[in-house]
Amino acid sequence: MFTANPFVPLAAFISPAVMQGYLVLMALAVLAGTVFDMLHKQSAKFFARDWQASQAAAKRQLGGGEVASLAARTLAKEVATSGEFCKPARRLSHLLMSYGFVVYLLATIAMVCAYPTAATPTPALLPLLWHLGALMVAVGGYWFFFLLRVDVAHEGHSPFRLVRADLFIGSLLASVTFALVWSFAQTTPYPAVAWVFFALYIFFSTLLFVSVPWSKFAHMFYKPVVAFQRRVEEASGSSKLPTAAPGAKRCPPSHT
Repeated sequence: MFTANPFVPLAAFISPAVMQGYLVLMALAVLAGTVFDMLHKQSAKFFARDWQASQAAAKRQLGGGEVASLAARTLAKEVATSGEFCKPARRLSHLLMSYGFVVYLLATIAMVCAYPTAATPTPALLPLLWHLGALMVAVGGYWFFFLLRVDVAHEGHSPFRLVRADLFIGSLLASVTFALVWSFAQTTPYPAVAWVFFALYIFFSTLLFVSVPWSKFAHMFYKPVVAFQRRVEEASGSSKLPTAAPGAKRCPPSHT
């Protein structure tokens, strides 16, 4: 199971071109959804207006090297290590989902585009990475969903209570869960069962990518921009946020 390309059996019923076209459509859906979200919420105008205001209020101008250094620090902390999360459990959960999803997505693209049929044997590493990435998302996602969500951990609501904000995590977890079950079902002597789980996998994968305007999917693009802008404002002296005392911890004690 872990070393077999789950997309190869599909080639007998679905053209590889159709599978590849589906990936293109989903990429376009994410792009269109993100643009729509930016226009609807006027995020681009807000960032541009806030940037101009911070530039006007800057007490000193930053050089290109300093700006590049701030960008690198943003990538290293907020993007690569999810340093904005104070609680270690929440950070680890987020990292498992983030890196797992990247590995899972890249392995999917590689297998569907480069090794879609039995005529092009798939390197065993790619299916292994695909399953590992999906498992990482599932572990981090279910940990977050049932134990770490704010309304569950701090407000005492049932973990099965769903609101629109849960659309992203819910569709993501359903997608990777049915992906793994579909892959396992292909090892059983019941092909009809495998097709049922494949249909569920495609349904929730499509929901994940086409629901960008209504879910938190687009937030992963906004957060690095906001973090970088805050670093620039702090360095230039234009930040309106209170300045922490020297040696003070960024996170309150309750979040450590």
